[in-house]
Amino acid sequence: MKKRYLGLAVYFVILFIPIYWMVVTSLKTDQEILSEFTLIPSEVTFENYAEIFSSEVWRSSFVNSLMYVLLNVLITVAVAVPGAYAFSRWTFRGSHHLFFWLLTNRMAPAAAFIVPFIEVYSALGLFDTHLGVALAHCLFNIPLAIWILEGFMSGIPREIDETAYIDGYSFPRFFGKIFLPLIGPGIGVAAFFCFTFSWVELILAKSLTVTNAKPVVVTLTVGIGAEGVRWGLLAAAGVLTVIPGAIAVFFIRKYMAKGFALGRV
Repeated sequence: MKKRYLGLAVYFVILFIPIYWMVVTSLKTDQEILSEFTLIPSEVTFENYAEIFSSEVWRSSFVNSLMYVLLNVLITVAVAVPGAYAFSRWTFRGSHHLFFWLLTNRMAPAAAFIVPFIEVYSALGLFDTHLGVALAHCLFNIPLAIWILEGFMSGIPREIDETAYIDGYSFPRFFGKIFLPLIGPGIGVAAFFCFTFSWVELILAKSLTVTNAKPVVVTLTVGIGAEGVRWGLLAAAGVLTVIPGAIAVFFIRKYMAKGFALGRV
């Protein structure tokens, strides 16, 4: 037992080394980073963070990313929940093929959809909008969310549905008061994966935006210029980019723990 905990401790230490190094680098000056190797900053500085927060471009990009990511999560969950319920409760002709086809959309490379998205969005006025990026990410997140939620719903006995109908529950009342609380962990896990993909996705977010909905992942090159690479600034931008995901994990950690144990992940 002690060896197991020791192995886990070593694993987590190795896992967090890149994060630790990024945080430490963000607190160093460029002179210290390029001149010597130090595990702890000899002089802690927050100039890199101050420079980022003083940049209007980076602040607007950060807000843009949060807007289309949260919008994508809401749309994905709203569509995936009823879709997964249909796959888990009813078997119809071609249901297995349709379910597999949804997964193939998740496997497809994002670059293959850039040109169609640009043409359609230009015609509909969705180019360089938060809604446009959110809908583009739904192409990959909805199949994933349906796949995850279907595993949770299939594990819930159908007798619960039948008992609720016998007790006089309408379908909306049953779904909202009984079924949704039962699949809460699954929704938490699906929302986490959708948030993570949409937050770090670069190809579609960069191709479908110009200025109004420019994502934060594009501004991570803020420290690269003609004078060279400013590693401290890049590290600070990386730390700030990780924070939203860490906050999301903190708020849904209980659902995630149950979800990874019970669901199809």
